[in-house]
Amino acid sequence: MVFFLITILLLVIGLIMLFSASYANAYYLLGNSFHYISRQLLFAVPGVIAMYVISRIDYHIFHKFAYPLMAASLVMLVIVFFMPALNNAHRWIFIGDLINFQPSEIAKFSLVILYAHWMSINPGSVRRIEGLIPYGCVLGVIILLLIAEPHLSAMVIVVGMALIMLILGGLNLRLLGAAVVGGVPLGLLAIFVMGKWDRLMGRLQVWWNPEADARGDGWQTLQSLYSIGSGGLMGTGIGNSRQKYLFLPEPQNDFIFAIVCEELGFIGATLILLLFALLIWRGFVIGVRARDRFGSFIALGLTAQLALQVLLNIAVATNSFPNTGIGLPFFSYGGTSLMMLLGQVGVILSVSRQTKPEDE
Repeated sequence: MVFFLITILLLVIGLIMLFSASYANAYYLLGNSFHYISRQLLFAVPGVIAMYVISRIDYHIFHKFAYPLMAASLVMLVIVFFMPALNNAHRWIFIGDLINFQPSEIAKFSLVILYAHWMSINPGSVRRIEGLIPYGCVLGVIILLLIAEPHLSAMVIVVGMALIMLILGGLNLRLLGAAVVGGVPLGLLAIFVMGKWDRLMGRLQVWWNPEADARGDGWQTLQSLYSIGSGGLMGTGIGNSRQKYLFLPEPQNDFIFAIVCEELGFIGATLILLLFALLIWRGFVIGVRARDRFGSFIALGLTAQLALQVLLNIAVATNSFPNTGIGLPFFSYGGTSLMMLLGQVGVILSVSRQTKPEDE
């Protein structure tokens, strides 16, 4: 119940902040101040319904879909290369004018289900080199496809989420060290071979010194920092941001946390972060108290994904990490992403309904 209530609270606050952050940009670009919030609500309502329905389904059904989900995810990650590029990246599948989504979001969920399936039916597999081969092969294919898109933020989350699940599953730390030592050079080599090296270096240069290109690639980062700094302790008040008036590009997307800081101030932003922290903590508690290993790894994996996405978004907004294009859960604009997130919350709630007897 606590997990559900915090989810709804964050969703409501997120919708309010989305409208506040987006109405000026929506009016300027589309002549309709309600464009972004109305589309978000169009997905939020069925998303909440889907969350409830999924929460009533026995999560063990996902055992049957572990392989089909992953196969479908890999196919969709290939399909994106036949879709129009957006901001010089092939990340989206477009279906008509209303529906578009990033297959990487489905791939994250599929990876959690597949890893949970493997670690529940063969608990000792992550402790042996030969047992880790399937995990590494699937992860490697996903990483290569994400590099090709390119989609750095999704790659970071997928790798982090996979490592967290494997460590919690009992991964031998020596094997982990060997994987890191061997995997990092291979990843950098793949980036170079696929022709993404210059793009990566450009992102890093802007991160290190955004002032060097203050009117170009560094503009968004600098405006985000100005927005965060101008919020002060108490903020300017909801609706009173100045940076959203065409100074901070696309404030409704990846940099919405900057508007949150500007309008709600340090205190308001801290309270929202505490809500996220409480949600993440409750998610891990659900995972620890799950009735079986499958439910445990599902809850832990999905919660790890949520935690990494929140941390990465805030790190980008504060220029603690290169700009990678990652939204803030429940806050950033994106209807299909929101529905996917609420569906995953429903899966965690399904696990929470079958806790161990002593914890019920």
